[in-house]
Amino acid sequence: MILESALLDVRPGLEDEFLAAFTKARPLISVQKGFRSLELRRCLDEGRGSRFLLQVTWDTLADHTEGFRHSPEYAQWKALLHHFYAPFPEVEHYGDPLLTA
Repeated sequence: MILESALLDVRPGLEDEFLAAFTKARPLISVQKGFRSLELRRCLDEGRGSRFLLQVTWDTLADHTEGFRHSPEYAQWKALLHHFYAPFPEVEHYGDPLLTA
């Protein structure tokens, strides 16, 4: 299993629009091969209310980078969401936990 993580900086004032668009986009990713789960969290720190943390778990790295990103659904995902970001997010992938508590 891998964890995809992205900090999403949404253009200020568009947070509600972004959340509505994300609700529409969510089914596009959840039907993908290897998709396990998704969490979207809003930053609570003062002055950071336009920042969101997206974490998606996948069976394999290829399920995300080759499967979803080359799917017809990804084109729809981009059209729904990518115009909200400034700057465009850096997406990173992580392996299994090394430590847990």
